[in-house]
Amino acid sequence: MIAVEDAQAIVRADSARLETQHVALAAALGRVLAEDQLSAVDLPPFDNSAMDGFALRTAGVALPAGTEFDVRGEQAAGDAVRVAEGAGAWEIMTGARMPEGLDAIVPVENVSVLARDAAGRPARIRLEADVAPGANLRHAGEDIERGALATPAGTCLTPAHLMLLAGLGIAVVPVVRRPRVAVLCTGRELVDDPARPLGPSEIRNTNAVYLRARLPAAGAELAHYETVTDEPAAFAVALERAVAAGVDIVLSTGAVSMGRYDFVPQVLESAGARVRFHKVAMRPGKPLLFARLAQGPLFFGLPGNPVSTVVGLRFFVEAAIRVMLGLPPERGWHLPLLHEVGKKRGFRLHQKARLQLGPDARIGVELLKGQESFKTRSLMESAVWATLPAEDERLPRGSMIEVFPPGHEAGVFLGSQTT
Repeated sequence: MIAVEDAQAIVRADSARLETQHVALAAALGRVLAEDQLSAVDLPPFDNSAMDGFALRTAGVALPAGTEFDVRGEQAAGDAVRVAEGAGAWEIMTGARMPEGLDAIVPVENVSVLARDAAGRPARIRLEADVAPGANLRHAGEDIERGALATPAGTCLTPAHLMLLAGLGIAVVPVVRRPRVAVLCTGRELVDDPARPLGPSEIRNTNAVYLRARLPAAGAELAHYETVTDEPAAFAVALERAVAAGVDIVLSTGAVSMGRYDFVPQVLESAGARVRFHKVAMRPGKPLLFARLAQGPLFFGLPGNPVSTVVGLRFFVEAAIRVMLGLPPERGWHLPLLHEVGKKRGFRLHQKARLQLGPDARIGVELLKGQESFKTRSLMESAVWATLPAEDERLPRGSMIEVFPPGHEAGVFLGSQTT
């Protein structure tokens, strides 16, 4: 039996970053950048007004309230480059390019219009407040300068990243290919069709539903799925089909423990796979198996109990996915327990938990009831995974423990997952 940390290190060492693809910006949400993106332009691309008002020339000296100006022109967003000659003000709209020669904007609410032309446009104004040089002016490159790093490699692209890249005129981005995953659920008792009535000894295949929903959220592509009966020969054929689908990872659920029908290790041995470890010092999910298939893909044999499957995916499969996507090893958050916890020494526990405000107004961790590996309702109610160290037998209230979000990508977006 291997420690969790050692097992995760083996998974990461056996994984490698996948190749680069180029995708349209509109299709890049949630993808991981393969290369640094540098800005080829200034953003904003030109000096522009932050206000509806009047553009003025200060020449570096504040203009006092009471100063009057004739209005010489107007500038709206999208208008061509204009050159302001001589003294005077220009009516200007928010976002409009600053006329050449002017260097400050007075908001419309800080002026009095003294005269209008025949069309009703302001012809002469008076300042009702002082105007400092550069007031209400957005400078070219103030957001990001030409040549600056816009988004580094390894960034998981959010809508905010897409907004910035679009502003820089980047239409196609280099991203890391998503890992292709095959899922094989074992068990003659499993029923995939939720509308089909259950027989006396049948159960719904909830693992399949979870994995098919969770893998894309984790950054992978589900390339193959099937449910297999408890027959070694049938599983061996299904494994061949999974590999033939061109996958990077094969996941199976069930048949990895020590029972009469736990045939996965036997099939892997016959197929020439190299088993890297089998059984991890953790609960739930102790029987987890990790191997390298002869054809190259990684293989994860996850225990069949629902929460054991979830834990195996979250802390081992997702560790491989991170490496394949070019992301650094994951780190959790350290938060205090809100109550005392007792446990068996020698096993790291992954516990369903919620975050609560403690009596000192600090956020802490409360473990939920229903930690058994077959109970999924508490999984739905949990907000984080709380990890209780293997070496501890008792953790007093206030003990600092490591917690992880439900999926690794949540930590990526919050910026807490880099080393």
